[in-house]
Amino acid sequence: MADKKADQFYTRPPKLGKWEGFKQFLWNPETSQFLGRTGSSWGKILLFYLIFYAALVGFFAAMLAVFYQTLDDTKPKWQMDNSLIGSNPGLGFRPMPPDSNVESTLIWYDTREPKNRMTWTENLDEFLEPYTREPRPENAQNCDKTKPEENKFCDFKLTEEQFAPCTKQFGYGFGSTEGGGPCIFLKLNKIFGWVPDYYTNATIPEDMPKYLKKIIAEEEPKGTHRIVWVDCAGENPADVENIGPVNYHPYRGFKEKYFPFTNVKGYVSPLVAVHFEKPTRGVLINIECKAWARNIHHDRVDRRGSVHFELMID
Repeated sequence: MADKKADQFYTRPPKLGKWEGFKQFLWNPETSQFLGRTGSSWGKILLFYLIFYAALVGFFAAMLAVFYQTLDDTKPKWQMDNSLIGSNPGLGFRPMPPDSNVESTLIWYDTREPKNRMTWTENLDEFLEPYTREPRPENAQNCDKTKPEENKFCDFKLTEEQFAPCTKQFGYGFGSTEGGGPCIFLKLNKIFGWVPDYYTNATIPEDMPKYLKKIIAEEEPKGTHRIVWVDCAGENPADVENIGPVNYHPYRGFKEKYFPFTNVKGYVSPLVAVHFEKPTRGVLINIECKAWARNIHHDRVDRRGSVHFELMID
């Protein structure tokens, strides 16, 4: 009797072919197993992973909720020197060279080629659209002689009266065929909460251009010296000779009323349009523009407080 049971216990299962073995793996009618597991086994393992991933998702959701409680939608957590961008604004210029040559700072065009000029004017059309859009943003305030109210900003609008010939009507100067030059628009990079420390006659640095020193000395008694001044000049003696007269519209800098930047909805940065009246044709001119305030430091390598570009007109 014992020998009979032993023979039955050690009986090997019938040898199946590959197809039969695969079908039995998919579904075994003798044990009611699907893919090697019974229904209860599959239920337990699915329940385990359902609870596991639900707990994992819940944990990360809770961590994100805690993280977002530390953020403010209207202002950065880290500001000024504690932030990555620091407290020294840089200058930007428009129009920018095409995206195909993103590292270039050369503004070149041929006055005899309308399509060539159009590349630059269309770039400016797009950039300046917020400055000409009507109606103006609801948070914009006309504050020629006053500071903006809370949650509002001083509007900066591009008008023919203040910016001509640096307007679309005049092709931003790019269409001139009588020796005139283009208008390049400058803006200070936005830094939340940054307030300029304006120069006075007593704090003027030695390396400031003489004509700016004279302007500050004249404006201070009138109380109109509180401006972040802008100066554009040729970098080398040859560039100084070829750059020609330079005009600034609507002012020679950024007025006090536009600071500080507080991320008010609809805010547009103030601009200075630099009009190069009669640069020498057919010559590459290296130009550097600087912003002047006591808490703006100039560094060409890190591009702080200034901007460099080249201008060439054929």
